[in-house]
Amino acid sequence: MKRRTILSLEQALSLPYATLRFAQLGWRVIRIESTPTGQGLPGDPNRYVGSRVADDDRRSYFIAPNVGKEAIALNLKEARAQEVLKRLIRTLDVDVFCCNTVPSRYQALGIDYETLAAVKPDLIWAGISAMGPAVPNAPGYDPVIQAMAGYMEVTGDPKGPPMLTGIPVIDLKAGDEVYANVMLALLDRAEGGRGRQIHVSMLQAAASWLITVLPLIDFGCEPNEITRAGNEHRKFIPTNVYPAKDGFVYMAIGSDVQWQRLTASAKFACVANEVRKTNEGRQREREAIQRDMTAVTCKLAMEEILADLRTAVIPATRIFDIRQVRELAQVHEKLTRTVMPDARVVHMQPMAVDIEGSRGELAFPPKYGADTRKVLAEAGYSGAEMDAFAGAGVIA
Repeated sequence: MKRRTILSLEQALSLPYATLRFAQLGWRVIRIESTPTGQGLPGDPNRYVGSRVADDDRRSYFIAPNVGKEAIALNLKEARAQEVLKRLIRTLDVDVFCCNTVPSRYQALGIDYETLAAVKPDLIWAGISAMGPAVPNAPGYDPVIQAMAGYMEVTGDPKGPPMLTGIPVIDLKAGDEVYANVMLALLDRAEGGRGRQIHVSMLQAAASWLITVLPLIDFGCEPNEITRAGNEHRKFIPTNVYPAKDGFVYMAIGSDVQWQRLTASAKFACVANEVRKTNEGRQREREAIQRDMTAVTCKLAMEEILADLRTAVIPATRIFDIRQVRELAQVHEKLTRTVMPDARVVHMQPMAVDIEGSRGELAFPPKYGADTRKVLAEAGYSGAEMDAFAGAGVIA
């Protein structure tokens, strides 16, 4: 796989997660951050979120999405910095430019597709924003989009308030859309030599995942089919969390055949009846099934329940916390790593898919602006020119 160069004006999580996926492939990722403004701390605000694990501008929340990258600081409000950006794109043969600022700022910062494509016509341009260029001033934050896209409405206990998901899924979904669409654009460019602009709307990307609820509206669905269901599945019964004597077990019955196998077990035979032979019948007796199942499981240890379910080939598991997930053999051997400045090893999330030649260990994230002069030197700028830029606030 050819090593590509990604230049990314990025902050927060959605775009840094996307470009992390390119860094994991061994591609060069250069992240651009703003120069100090005198208001707040310089660069990506996520640099300063979480505990101080390395130093003040590389805190715990910032590390995992930004390993394996380089960092430069440009004041793109300055015309001279915009010219530097164009020169970098040309001389470094940048394949992809990415950004996740609000679309209303594209032209003022000189990062709009038309401006950059004029410099390099085969450039692939990708931007993440809250709702795309049609709503150019909307800031895009994961929890706000979760609320707007209905995720909070369908998450949590049906008797409780709407809830956020435990992971920033919309940030990550938007990042995955950049990754996938850039790959598609690279394929298209290889075949036709054309660049492309890609606009990822966080709201639209989030709404694309409403596949199990949104289409039901036109089928005259009941209100409870498109709202919170707690840990239950809205359609497959019984699929839920059940209490054991020593914890909780999640089991998923996805077919009538699995129900038959479950109730063939001596422990669960008592929950069967004629009505419950079909999922449609089990829907009618949902609450009674929940009570009957709980009456069985609460008298048993988790391993007793899971042993029966394994024998019946029914998907089930105990509830794992994050420390336990990390130690699962199927996960632990896939963890990615980085090494802190003090030589401590940090284990991070695995890659989504094993790819031959990808990188399991990535360099620790650079300090703010650490690679500015090195990268500009590659583009042919002299030390004196860079000194003048720094004195004028064009770079940091």
